[in-house]
Amino acid sequence: MTTPTDPRPHTGEPLAIDLLNTRWQGDSPGDLLSDLAGVRRWLELTGVADEVPADDHTSEALLSAREAIHTAVTSGDATALNQLLDLGRIRRTLAANGPHDIPEVADPANLPGWLAANNLLDLLNAAPNRIRQCAHPNCVLFFYDTSKNGTRRWHSMATCGNRAKAARHYAAQQSSSSSR
Repeated sequence: MTTPTDPRPHTGEPLAIDLLNTRWQGDSPGDLLSDLAGVRRWLELTGVADEVPADDHTSEALLSAREAIHTAVTSGDATALNQLLDLGRIRRTLAANGPHDIPEVADPANLPGWLAANNLLDLLNAAPNRIRQCAHPNCVLFFYDTSKNGTRRWHSMATCGNRAKAARHYAAQQSSSSSR
């Protein structure tokens, strides 16, 4: 089986952030979850495609989960996130090869969103101030800052960081030209 391509400009984040980043702006704005092919692609990329159907019900559940996580991250309102978390639980077991945590969600369509919400709790528990939205004013992407000093500002220095540096350079050039 081949790995599906991912059209998003920023990937590789923890699951909760990855779900937020299924919507992006920029030169070519997009939303991976805007159709069932994109829903299927995200389910495959996150490893739950065998457990969760890529249908309208799953699409609605994912969009709802993305909005709940976005609201919790950007405004601190956890109402919708807590409603999502109420849909499942972790069952802990001990097997011959060690402990296992098994997510249990009654409706498979809710599993990927529930896993993302559960991941958000782990990120918030570890370092809540490291969940950030890109500082570029036209960017809607998020990242989990794993830099040593925790001062990362851009989802990508190569794109948004470079644009900001170029804009500062241009403004400085304009300022020095007008003062002559």
